[in-house]
Amino acid sequence: MKQGVFITILMVAAFIIAYLIFTYMLPDYIKAGGPLVIVLIMLSLMVVTFIFERLLALNKAKGKGSLTAFLRKVQAEISKENIDGAIEICDKQRGSCANVLRAGLEKYKLIKGSGAKTTMKETQEEIQHAIEESMMLEVPLLEKNLVFLSTIASIATLTGLLGTTLGMIRAFKALAKSGAPDAIALSLGISEALVNTAGGLFCAILGIIFYNYFVTRIDNFTYMIDEATYSMITTLAEKQAGIK
Repeated sequence: MKQGVFITILMVAAFIIAYLIFTYMLPDYIKAGGPLVIVLIMLSLMVVTFIFERLLALNKAKGKGSLTAFLRKVQAEISKENIDGAIEICDKQRGSCANVLRAGLEKYKLIKGSGAKTTMKETQEEIQHAIEESMMLEVPLLEKNLVFLSTIASIATLTGLLGTTLGMIRAFKALAKSGAPDAIALSLGISEALVNTAGGLFCAILGIIFYNYFVTRIDNFTYMIDEATYSMITTLAEKQAGIK
């Protein structure tokens, strides 16, 4: 499914669910926040959806089993010059790290099979280029939808601020009336302001916390991939140089 279609469907579904929640499930003191509460519920539902989507995607990108154990197995096969065995381990692991390492191993296998006379530096550069191309495909998949998560957090904050402003306008309007202030209108205005403030902050805090969590997790994951590929490139290049 295309990204734009997915986002459109998500927005429509989130709005419908938010409207139903607002109409039938929320207490009156939250409904006092007005129509913007529906928008805040919709944004919160979208944040929760993206959080679960990223959790599932990153767990899938991690692959099967322990990543550390997988890297040890691949390194052991490379040390034994069993490139096909290392590739087979990558195929079984089915993670982003495995895909990147597999690209490097396939390139080394191609260089070795061609019988071309290459220096250690040239071999390293060839393998590095293949790994970089694979990383360019894998990293965007890891970072997918994070921009929406951070954007929704910002929008939720501004939406809450808008609701706060509208509520305070209503409250001051009640105070501005001649004679005794309209206590009901005053309380409704303050209630509207506080409900929207709380809703906007809740959605923004949730989105920012998980955005930073995902960014940190992706950075750690890519760092581990970089460490693994550097070790693999050095080992393969040395073996290729030793063949000649």
